[in-house]
Amino acid sequence: MPEDTRLNKQLDFILEIDRLKEVTRRSYLTISKRRENSSEHSWHIAVIAMLMSEHANEKPDMCRVLCMLLIHDLVEIDAGDTYCYDPQGALDKAHREKVAADRLFGVLPDDQAQWMRKLWEEFEAGTTPEAKFANAVDRFMPLLHNFYTQGRSWRENGISREQVEERMARVKEGSAALWDYSRGLIEEAVDRGYLRPNGDSTSG
Repeated sequence: MPEDTRLNKQLDFILEIDRLKEVTRRSYLTISKRRENSSEHSWHIAVIAMLMSEHANEKPDMCRVLCMLLIHDLVEIDAGDTYCYDPQGALDKAHREKVAADRLFGVLPDDQAQWMRKLWEEFEAGTTPEAKFANAVDRFMPLLHNFYTQGRSWRENGISREQVEERMARVKEGSAALWDYSRGLIEEAVDRGYLRPNGDSTSG
C-alpha cells in the first residue's frame, strides 16, 4: 500500500506511541519495586476518571475526559517525563512538549491530528469542566502512589508538605471531594513520616 494512505498514517501513529511504554515516571508501583511508566499512568487515571466522575464539580463529557487522559502524556515520547517538583525542568517544559506535539500529532491524517492536538491543548489549559476534572485525577493518582509506597518518591527527593499541597491545589478545581480526600492523605503522610512537614527542599 502507498505510504501516504490514511490507514498507513494511522498505523504509523499507533506504532509510534508504543514508545510511551518506555517513558519512566518517578512514582513507584504499589505492589513492586519498580517505577511506573507513562502508558500505565494514562491507563490508570482513565479508569479512575470512569469511577470517580460522580465526584466532579461539574458534570463532564466523559468521552472527552477519557480521550484527554489517554493522550495527554503522549508528548513525553519526545519531551520526556518532567518531574513535577523539578523547577529547572519546568523552565523549558512547555517548549519541549509543544515541539513534541507538533511532531507526534503530525504523524496522523490532518483531521485526526487537529482533533488530538486540540484535546491535548484543552487538557494543558485546564479551563473546561472536562480538563479540570482530567487534571484533578492526573494529580490525584501520584498522591495515592506516594502514600501507599510510604512516600518513597517523596523521601528520595526531599519533598515537603508545602510542595505537595501546592501541586495538589489544582485538584479542587475539578473535584472538591478528591481535594478533601487529598488533604487528609497529606496530613496522614506527614504524621507517618512519609512527607517532610516543612522546609524548602526541591529536587531534580
